[in-house]
Amino acid sequence: MRNLLNFLAKYNHLIVFLVLEGIALYLLGTSNDYHNTRFVRSFRGLTAGIEKRVSNARSYFHLREISQSLSRENALLKTTIEQLAQKDDTVFISVADTTHHQHYTYTSAEVVNNSVNRQKNFFTINKGRMQGMTVDMAVISEDCVAGVIVGCSDNFSVAMSLLNLDFRLSARLKSNGYFGSLSWDGKDCRTAILSEIPQHVTFGLGDTIETTSYSAIFPEGIVIGTVSDFERAGGDFYSIQVALANDFRKLRFVTVAGNLMKEERLELEKQFQ
Repeated sequence: MRNLLNFLAKYNHLIVFLVLEGIALYLLGTSNDYHNTRFVRSFRGLTAGIEKRVSNARSYFHLREISQSLSRENALLKTTIEQLAQKDDTVFISVADTTHHQHYTYTSAEVVNNSVNRQKNFFTINKGRMQGMTVDMAVISEDCVAGVIVGCSDNFSVAMSLLNLDFRLSARLKSNGYFGSLSWDGKDCRTAILSEIPQHVTFGLGDTIETTSYSAIFPEGIVIGTVSDFERAGGDFYSIQVALANDFRKLRFVTVAGNLMKEERLELEKQFQ
């Protein structure tokens, strides 16, 4: 109580001024239509600005949920497109084949662990065997190659990152269709190396590198990156430096693609190897 009285005694002039100022503004606003309108508009502008900032803050905190929703919708759309495309091309269809020879199935997942600074990098996603994950499924991020699943538990899966010395992938120059082998040299998380491209092939900086149909894991035409440099590697081939389309330091929401015909294809190919 003493502190309150001391505060009132110390700032009594300021308090009286503010009270009188408030009364004056009230009388000015209520007794004159012009000033009343100006006060109302100013107050509305102030509250509108505050509401806009609050709304922006709420939207920012909901970005995680929005990203997850978009990732799920993207996976569903890819599966639907695959079903429709394969259905139109079907000539002979088994009665028991309820997917109309659908080639790939897609599902979304979130990266819960990741590494980029090792020679053999892996990342973990939050789906496993109980959600339909299996070894050798392709992992795609923003329609670009990210990695391949190499192990699964009931609710989690570990994928070998493209940034792994053991990673190999059939890749081609989109401009002319010539293909080679893509790998990572362990030096820079932003680049990979495409080899086995003959030196008579014409291409240029900025040309797109994408997956081929020769892979039993990745769908054809998935972007890997672009040509950033190249040199003659000895013999009759180029060593092409590829600027990766994915920023693996920001890997978060991914799409997992499963080849429904992989086992059939590999079993047939084994007979002739």
